[in-house]
Amino acid sequence: MRFAGKVVVVTGASRGIGRAVALAYAAEGARVLGADIAPEPVPGVEVYPCDVADEAQVRSFLDRVGPVLHVLVNNAGISSFGDLERTPVAQFDRVLAVNLRGPYLFARYAAPLLRESGAGAIINMASTRALMSEPGGEAYGASKGGLLALTHALAVSLGPTVRVNAILPGWIDVTGGPLSEADHAQHPVGRVGRPEDVAQAALFLGDPAQSGFMTGQQLVLDGGMTRKMIYV
Repeated sequence: MRFAGKVVVVTGASRGIGRAVALAYAAEGARVLGADIAPEPVPGVEVYPCDVADEAQVRSFLDRVGPVLHVLVNNAGISSFGDLERTPVAQFDRVLAVNLRGPYLFARYAAPLLRESGAGAIINMASTRALMSEPGGEAYGASKGGLLALTHALAVSLGPTVRVNAILPGWIDVTGGPLSEADHAQHPVGRVGRPEDVAQAALFLGDPAQSGFMTGQQLVLDGGMTRKMIYV
C-alpha cells in the first residue's frame, strides 16, 4: 500500500468524485480526513463538517490533522448556471467563495503541514469548464479558470517542497443514472467518465515516486472529449 502511514485531506469527501478519491487513498493505507459541508459516512475515512469558504472553519478542521500532511485534495465545489443578466450577483460570489477561495484557504493554512512532510502535494480539482463553456456558465467557469491560475501560483510559491497540480475532469457520471449510447459515443475513449477514473489520477499526482517531476500542471481527464471536433 503506497500511502501507508501518510495523511491525506480531501474536501467535499462525502459524495461523487471526492468520495471516490477518499476511498482510493484509504484503500492504499492512508489516514484520510474528509471535509464536507454536509458530511456523510465514508468507510475508512474520518469525515468532519466544514464550509471550505469559511476561514475559521478551515483552520479548525486542519487542527485535527496533526503536525504533518502529505496530500491535500481540494475537491469541494458547487455549480450554478443561470442567465447572465438575471442571476443574482450573490450566486456568483458564493460559487467563487467555495470553488476558489476554499482551495486558497486550505492551501494557505495547510502549507506548514505539507512542508513538514518533506514532499507534500496539493491536487486542485478544476474542470474542463475552465477551457470551454456553455451559455450561463460564468460563475462556474470563472471559478475553475481561476483555480488553474491559483494552481501554478501555488506551485511557484510552495516549491520545491510542495508540488501543486490540477485535474480537469470532463463528463464524470456521479449519479449512476441511465446513459445512452450517444452519451458514450461523444468520447473518443468510448464511454463517459467515472469517479474512479479521477481517483486514480489523484493517486498518481499525490505519489512523488510517480509524479515527482510534475508541478504547476493541468491534467485534462475527459476521455478526449475536448479534442473532438463537433459540427452541427
